[in-house]
Amino acid sequence: MDDQHAVTPAQPSRRGFLSLATALGTATALGGLPAFTATAAPVRPTVSPMPAQASTTRLWYRAPASDRKMIEQALPVGNGRLGALVSNDPGRELLCVTDASLWTGHLNDTLDQDGQFPYERQNFGSFTLLAQLIVEIPDHELSAVSEFRRTLDLSQGTVGAEYRRAGVTYERQIYASRPDDAIVIRLTQRGGGSYTGSITLDGTHGETTSADGAKASLWFGDSFDNGLRYGAAVTARGRGGPVAVSGSRIVFTRCSELTIVISGGTNYAPDAATGYRDPKLVPSALARTKATAAVRQSPTDLLYTHVADYRELFDRMSLSLGESSEEQRRLDTWERLKARTQQAEPDPELEAAYVQFGRYLMISGSRDGLPLNLQGLWLDGNDPDWMGDYHSDVNIQMNYWMADRTGLSSCFGALADYCLAQLPSWSKVTRELFNDPRNRFRNTSGKVAGWTVAYSTNVHGGLGWWWHPPGNAWLCQSLWEHYEFTQDTTYLAKIYPLLKGAVQFWEARLVTMTVGGREVLVADHDWSPEHGPQDARGITYAQELVRELFANYRQACAVLRKDSGYGRTVGALQDRLYMPEVSPKTGWLQEWMSPDNLGETTHRHLSPLIGLFPGDRIRPDAVPDELLKGATALLTARGMESFGWANAWRALCWARLKHADNAYQLFVTNLRPSTGGINGTAMNLFDIYEAGQGRGIFQIDANFGTPSAVIEMLVYSRPGQVELLPALPAAWSASGSVTGVGVRGGFTLDLNWRDSKPERARIVSVGGRTTTVSWPGGSRTVTLRPGQSVTLRDFG
Repeated sequence: MDDQHAVTPAQPSRRGFLSLATALGTATALGGLPAFTATAAPVRPTVSPMPAQASTTRLWYRAPASDRKMIEQALPVGNGRLGALVSNDPGRELLCVTDASLWTGHLNDTLDQDGQFPYERQNFGSFTLLAQLIVEIPDHELSAVSEFRRTLDLSQGTVGAEYRRAGVTYERQIYASRPDDAIVIRLTQRGGGSYTGSITLDGTHGETTSADGAKASLWFGDSFDNGLRYGAAVTARGRGGPVAVSGSRIVFTRCSELTIVISGGTNYAPDAATGYRDPKLVPSALARTKATAAVRQSPTDLLYTHVADYRELFDRMSLSLGESSEEQRRLDTWERLKARTQQAEPDPELEAAYVQFGRYLMISGSRDGLPLNLQGLWLDGNDPDWMGDYHSDVNIQMNYWMADRTGLSSCFGALADYCLAQLPSWSKVTRELFNDPRNRFRNTSGKVAGWTVAYSTNVHGGLGWWWHPPGNAWLCQSLWEHYEFTQDTTYLAKIYPLLKGAVQFWEARLVTMTVGGREVLVADHDWSPEHGPQDARGITYAQELVRELFANYRQACAVLRKDSGYGRTVGALQDRLYMPEVSPKTGWLQEWMSPDNLGETTHRHLSPLIGLFPGDRIRPDAVPDELLKGATALLTARGMESFGWANAWRALCWARLKHADNAYQLFVTNLRPSTGGINGTAMNLFDIYEAGQGRGIFQIDANFGTPSAVIEMLVYSRPGQVELLPALPAAWSASGSVTGVGVRGGFTLDLNWRDSKPERARIVSVGGRTTTVSWPGGSRTVTLRPGQSVTLRDFG
């Protein structure tokens, strides 16, 4: 039995505030506000958007974060551009404040004698902290309070803390509002108490903080030697007691309530023609304007405006993987993580919350400005590993695998906009330096065209470390996949120059070789990331990516009805590409054009398996059995233990092979607590790997790649095909549901299951026309117009 109909409103209370969020001007398409800029005052809600309390979407802890462990313990907030790590210490609240565009460094468009782009903080640059904000409340130190509890409410996008002192309950709420472009700290109490203390705002690069007594505000402004100007401001408003400036502090005395607002940013602009700067913008002045405007609003209006905007995205997907026990629910989040590992007992609600935490980070860190870097949007100092850059050999791509799959397609625009803004610089550097004699990967043909990137990129159009020739094809693979999910031809036309430029680069780069008596095209000298020989031709990684690039470009030509002649030329090149083989020695899919293993067997990267995931040329229903066995054997040899992002990639590959047990085991491995030198999940759910001597390194990619693996276990899709529950693990088999999953081909899916079988599936077209829905033992082809849906109920 099935029902087909036009989409009609469901869950009226939810729809009511979603339409409100639309009225607030929520950007849902590529090309929103690119940087710190003046904006119109947001429209304020007239109805409450606050969700019902739900313990399944709330993380909670019994202690604040340590100032010395902020990256592992502090809770993150962000509005897509402006972010902070929050300690929640009752007597000394610390916020490490960031702006996504606050980068040192330069264009970095020179090569050293070894053919590498300089890769240090003084030339390539680094993502850095904007400010530290401290709220001191001297008589509220942790030893003087009881019943402390801090929370991250994923359903409304707020961090909170509550505690008791002298019979009074004190509460605080912290969030980063996108509509008001500010971070808000709200202190309240119940029981006749008050707050007395001070606020300080300090830059982290030697800035001087100024004060404005008339507006009870602090602010600073400065610039780097690269010409980037930046600034931040804080102001406060109290009730029941005075708020005033005293020296370089804001002092509040006996306030029954207090609202603190921080704003800040830079004059970064995503435009190569202006050197990625807005020369007219004075960030410190704009920060003061934004903070002052926000603090004048009622606390309720500020909160409701933020929650309405946040929920418009968060509520697009829900997930239930089953019910946890009451004993598990009584544990705080850190205790639950430890219990999950020690007892080896599934905790379905915690596991679903981990996925939703990834979605929270995506909403908080990727809203139309710069994309998420290795640190996402969050720092605890000015020396992040790898400069907090954009790595083009898996990391930036993994950051966005989750977006379309989990109902957050609008968050993907930051990556596309970044690539488009960098394209003029990337093209110029490619043209001028790729065939430089110092570049070991230069084209032996002597020709060069289009664009490519290095392994690392910054925000200034610059490159770092080695050239990475296939990096352009992998970025284009991610950009194309977003089109497959959305079927948005306006977006496709926008990214078309990126696709064409990458194709032109490879047209100039491919060389002819004779293999098995047949002339084929192979990639020139290259390095399979990040191991083995650096002079190998025809590496599997490049061959797979170029094949997919050519195929996608040809389809773009057809959809957009342009460059048909060049599309045919590219098709002829695609037909001549060498495609990887299985080694007769190892039985593995070859990583190089050699039967021998030329690298590390258990290497972290799965580059030769890129055709399995994120590509899907290699899949159980589409390739010869020998190739599938070779891919499986290589994945097995790589092992089940690595860094968090590498485990996530492995889980995704095992899900594509329909091996639920391995995929789930890797998911659980990433959930284990990162203590005692073990890679895993920190107290605040950030993915951490141990670097020795008690130092943990945060890389955010696993926080997105691991939730992507969960979705791939539940739903596999490609244009024209949707497969339900392809790798459902036993831990989630009893019953569960997911709504709002993105499906390639232009659909979304709501799915319920029971006893390992689909029970109900609702497919909604967001631009797609026809797709075949399959499940063990059956399939159904559905044809819809955009906006229509069909509900399937009979699964045999």
